[in-house]
Amino acid sequence: MKSTMRISSEVKPHAVKYLNTTALNISSSKILGIRVHHVTLDETLSIIGTMVFSGNRHLVVPLNPELVMTAQNNSAFRDVVNNASLVLPDGVGIVLASWLMGDPLRERVTGIDTVRHLAVLAQRQGLRLFLLGAAPGVAERAALRLQELHPGLQIAGTYAGSPHPDEEREICRRIEEADPQILLVAYGAPRQEIWVARNLSKLKVPVAICVGGTFDFIAGVSPRAPRWLQVFGLEWPYRLIREPRRWRRMLALPLFAAAVVRYRFTTTY
Repeated sequence: MKSTMRISSEVKPHAVKYLNTTALNISSSKILGIRVHHVTLDETLSIIGTMVFSGNRHLVVPLNPELVMTAQNNSAFRDVVNNASLVLPDGVGIVLASWLMGDPLRERVTGIDTVRHLAVLAQRQGLRLFLLGAAPGVAERAALRLQELHPGLQIAGTYAGSPHPDEEREICRRIEEADPQILLVAYGAPRQEIWVARNLSKLKVPVAICVGGTFDFIAGVSPRAPRWLQVFGLEWPYRLIREPRRWRRMLALPLFAAAVVRYRFTTTY
C-alpha cells in the first residue's frame, strides 16, 4: 500500500532542500528506490572533510537493510535519505543487494567505522565534534573514550536531549553556542534523520551525520561483535543474541532479501 505523504508534520520542505547541496560528483545506485553512494571508507572521510569547508550544509546517512524497508512505508524518511548529501552502504545486505542488481558497491562503510576514523581526521585537522543523543551520560562517555584514543581531539559539546520538537530550540541553542563543524546525531532511525532534516537549516553546522547506536559501542555500553563476525557480515545474529528485544526489527532482514530478489527478477532493465 502506498503511504501518504505527511512531510508537513515531520519534515519541513525548506529543511529538506538544504540536504542535497554537495557539488561533488559521487556516483550512486538505488536499492528498492533508495539511493546509496559508491564510496569506500577512505573516500567517505575525504568527502566529509571537503563538506566541512564547502560553505553548505550536509547530511550523511549510513544505510542498512532495515532502513531501506522503513523507507518503503515512510515517505518523509524516504525523501530525506534520497536527498542526503552522502548515503553510506552500511550493512552487508546492501552490498550483496547491489551485486545481485548488477551495480556492485565496492565495500561496506559502517557508521561506527566512519566515526572512529573521522575522529582521527578531526584530531589532525582541528575539527570540532558535537555528540547529540543516546541515553543520558552515554555521549559523554563516548566523547571521553574518543579523546583518550585521540589526544587533542576537540569535543565541542555533548547532550542527550530528545528528538521531540519541544526540545529543538534548546538543542539548537546548545549546538550554536558550541559551534562544532561536525554534528553526530544518535537518536536512532528514522527519528535522527527526520530531526536533522527539520533542523539543519537552523544550524551553522556544515556536516550532520546520523550514527544510530554508535555512541553505545564507543562508550562500551553495547559490545560490538568480534572482528571475524564483522568480516562475514554476521553482526546482526550476535546483536540479536545479546539483545533479544530486537527480534521484531530483525524481521526486516528476510523481508529485505525477499524484496530484492523479487525486484531483481521481475524488473526489466
